[in-house]
Parts: sequence; C-alpha cells; structure tokens
Amino acid sequence: MMSRILFACLFLGLVTAGSSLSCKWMDHKFRQHNEETLNLLDTMVYNSTNTTEDAEGEVTLAFPNHLYRQASKASAEDKLAFTVQILEEVAALFEEDHSAASWEDSTVRNFLNIVSKQAEELHSCTGSHSHKKKNSQLYFRTKMYFKRLSDDVLKKKGHSAEAWEVIRKETKAHLMRAEQLASSLHTAN
Repeated sequence: MMSRILFACLFLGLVTAGSSLSCKWMDHKFRQHNEETLNLLDTMVYNSTNTTEDAEGEVTLAFPNHLYRQASKASAEDKLAFTVQILEEVAALFEEDHSAASWEDSTVRNFLNIVSKQAEELHSCTGSHSHKKKNSQLYFRTKMYFKRLSDDVLKKKGHSAEAWEVIRKETKAHLMRAEQLASSLHTAN
C-alpha cells in the first residue's frame, strides 16, 4: 500500500514537472501575439530621411547575441524565464518618455498591452519558481544590457525620435529572437 502511494506521488510529481512548461497559451497564442507586436513596431517606423545628428554622435550597442546563445543552452524553464525577462525589459523601455517619437499613443498602448500580456502568460507557465534566481548571471547581464539601452541611447539622446528609432529596431530584433527561443521550447515538448 505504501509503495503504491509513493509511486502515485512520484508519478504525479513527474507529470506536474513535465507539464509545467507545456503551456497551451505558449503553444497557441505566443506566436500570434508576437506577430502583432512586430506589426505594431513596423507601423512605428521613423520616416525621416534627414537626421539632425551627425554619425559621430551616434550611440549604438552591440546586439547581445551571446545572451541568446547562453539562453538557448539553458533548461526549458530558464529559456522561458529569459523570454519573460526580455518582454518585461522591452515593456519597461517603452514606458519611458516617447513624446518625441511620431508614434500614435494608441499604437504604443496596444504594443505595451500585448507585450505585458505575453510576459504575464509566459510567466504563469514557469510555475511558482522565481525566474530571477534560476540563472542569475544571465538575468543580471540581460538587465544591464537594457539599462545601457535606456541610459546610453534614450537618456543621452534626450529621448529623441532618432534614439527611439534605435530602440524600435533593437526591440524588433529581440522579439524575433525571443520567438525563436520560444519555438525551440514548443518543438522540445
């Protein structure tokens, strides 16, 4: 009798652990929402052919491919947590002053709503574990990269339209890479 209870508990634990990342929302809605965010970013494109700033003053940061490579080698839960962090960091960037950008407020609100919904839904797929503790070095490096985007691109450029265009392009690249990472989870399950 005791061995049956132990076996049932073990089986339930394994099924629960294996299914914690088998999230129906991720399987069915993440890609759809990501496409919507990419379309919204495309509508936000800065259409100026002449910039007021010279190329010498341009601030760019190298895209953090190394973070995505590190995340792609991580466990499924860490991949998911990394994707959640990317979405949260993107949302935080777009909550900064974007009044110099020629974007419709409703477009930015829709973008933020969708990105926040993605982060919330994916976070619920990770279970009750704090994703920040799982791979703290990856978390810290990602956090620092987005802080540099905010400080070195937006703040140093006075939240200008040109600075927001850099952020828009970086964000699009991040969302495309996050979708690749999430897709690898879908094929793994």
